[in-house]
Amino acid sequence: MKITALIPDEMIREAMEFSKTSTVTDALKTALAHYISIEKIKRASENIAAEPLEFYYTSEELRSKNQS
Repeated sequence: MKITALIPDEMIREAMEFSKTSTVTDALKTALAHYISIEKIKRASENIAAEPLEFYYTSEELRSKNQS
């Protein structure tokens, strides 16, 4: 997709530096991929916090099951 966006030069320079890319496009792709992955992790964490995992076995029971 081709877009036009007004982004401060300093932000682009920093994004290119941190991502070690040589083009603005690659820097923006890297930045967006990173942002998306962080947001997915946040959502997963919120879901786990809303519905905590329940464990039905003690650690000893699990160890014995894994050894059999």
